Amino acid sequence: MREIAGELQREYSDALRDYLARPNERALRRVYEMGRGTLTDGVGVLGIAALHHQALKDVIPGLSEEIEEALLIKRAEDVFIESLMPFEMSHRAFREAIAVLRRMNERIEQEAKRIAHALHQEAGGLLASTHLALEELSHDLSPQGSERLTLVRQLLDQMDEQLRQLAHEIRPTILDDLGLLPALNFLAKGMSKRSGLAITVEGSTEGRLPPAVETALYRNVQEALNNAIRHAQAGAVAVMVSREARAVRCSIRDDGIGFDVSAVTAANGERGLGLVGMRERLEFLRGTLAITSAPGQGAELLMHIPLEG
Repeated sequence: MREIAGELQREYSDALRDYLARPNERALRRVYEMGRGTLTDGVGVLGIAALHHQALKDVIPGLSEEIEEALLIKRAEDVFIESLMPFEMSHRAFREAIAVLRRMNERIEQEAKRIAHALHQEAGGLLASTHLALEELSHDLSPQGSERLTLVRQLLDQMDEQLRQLAHEIRPTILDDLGLLPALNFLAKGMSKRSGLAITVEGSTEGRLPPAVETALYRNVQEALNNAIRHAQAGAVAVMVSREARAVRCSIRDDGIGFDVSAVTAANGERGLGLVGMRERLEFLRGTLAITSAPGQGAELLMHIPLEG
């Protein structure tokens, strides 16, 4: 590793000396390719800065008497900028990818809203019409037929309840209408009823949060509760939301079996727990996710999202 670093330093110093003595595209291309190589190898911007600093110490003394200082500084700046261009291009590509993913996520949420509305309104309307038709039919049936019709109505009521629950989980209208806390309370009540897990939701957002923030937190809490039900063997989960001066925090703590965070991360178990998607939702909003857990000690997920203004 030391030999490779030494060779890279010599190559950079040679390219810098070449350009300082006589500016040319070949020398700039050499440092650009070195910058690209260090980016691929994970050296980073600080590594390039260290290369450049050492190269200046190696090269400048031999040229300072032949070329005026101001010109040397300008040419050295050209070399340094060229070496950093791969990092700049990579950063731009990353920002563009994030913007594309954000727009895609927004479109997914809009489509989920449309499907949820269709389930809630259109399917619900059809079920209501079916109930009315069955009511009219009941007048012409025998007592035995009416008894069977009652069973059909009960099945329709169960279907209506399941459709409403499905519509809520796809995109809860209460999230759009009333905000994060009412939506989380409704979610906790439904999941607690189905799973038997005791779920509490506390805190305050002190008014409405930006729609994107509410959606990200809701989806992540939903994922965390699903994890608690499927994997944690927990008896209780506490969700806490708090509004700070310029940020919102949300924690989800369970009393389950816990896990080794470093082991899960190293084994890419985050994907199995849905943590990758949770991190991505937060990164779109410049937010962070911290995980605290240990075997036998439960787990806590802490989300932090900065707010504008």
